[in-house]
Amino acid sequence: MKERRKHELADTAQQIVGGFLLSGPFVVTQEVWMLAQNMTMFHSLFLVSAIMAIGYGGLYGADNDRNPRYEAAVAGVPVRFISVIIVAFGSVGVLAFSITAPDLFLTDVSRPERHFVTFRALSVGAVFSVVGAVTTDSLF
Repeated sequence: MKERRKHELADTAQQIVGGFLLSGPFVVTQEVWMLAQNMTMFHSLFLVSAIMAIGYGGLYGADNDRNPRYEAAVAGVPVRFISVIIVAFGSVGVLAFSITAPDLFLTDVSRPERHFVTFRALSVGAVFSVVGAVTTDSLF
């Protein structure tokens, strides 16, 4: 039986670099925030599902050397996959809030609704962020 491969801090650092690299342009684009205002809960759930599929497929489908059964896991979910999803949403979230994007782009949205629109905008950015995170994790 193979020994489980540990997920190290360097792996997460690589994911963070890729996640920030590809998500930046989408956080500061007004069109993304306008799209988010028109999205429904269905669209949000669909995007989150797509992000997870891209993340899992990129980590384990595109890399023949990696097998989720032989990686460190939490409740059966590979730590590397959990890390990619956190990085995908986290990098977009950090960028959005550090440059105050919700305050800039959502001035005409009520305070309670602003949280939902922000999550939807983060989901749009996370699609690109997860691609960057998976790519850098696989390359390095």
